This record gives sequence, C-alpha cells and structure tokens, in this order.
Amino acid sequence: MTFGGEDLLVGLVALALLPLIGLRVWRGLRDGRLPLYRTYLTREESAAKFTFLLILHGLSFVVVAMVAADLLFGLGLGLHR
Repeated sequence: MTFGGEDLLVGLVALALLPLIGLRVWRGLRDGRLPLYRTYLTREESAAKFTFLLILHGLSFVVVAMVAADLLFGLGLGLHR
C-alpha cells in the first residue's frame, strides 16, 4: 500500500533528475562527447556507440518525466494494486 506522501517524494526526486539528464543530453549534442563510467565517449571515436548512448539518455529522460508526471499528478500510468 502506497501513501500520497511517498508518491509525492518519489515524484519530486524524479522531477529533480530531469534537469541533470537534460543537461547531459544537451552537452552531448553540443560538445560531441558523453560520460561513460570514468571516461568519455566522443562522436569521433565511434559514431554508432555515441548515437546509441545518446538515444538511451533521451529515453531515460522520457521515462523519468513520465514517472514524475504520474506520481505528482496521479495520471494512473503505472501499475496499481
């Protein structure tokens, strides 16, 4: 059983993650490099890996945004028991 306070807290944490993920995607598009563990992957090194990683970051942004919207506004997108 979940309570409204838990949904609000997790929704706010998800909302706080959105600028961080968006900044990472923006920097990747602008600079042509994305962080990967303790190193960076550049567009010049491997365009396919860079594009794949950029797509994964974009998908994570969309999923976290959906989770935040669902928990904060009660859209009913998730699994409810």
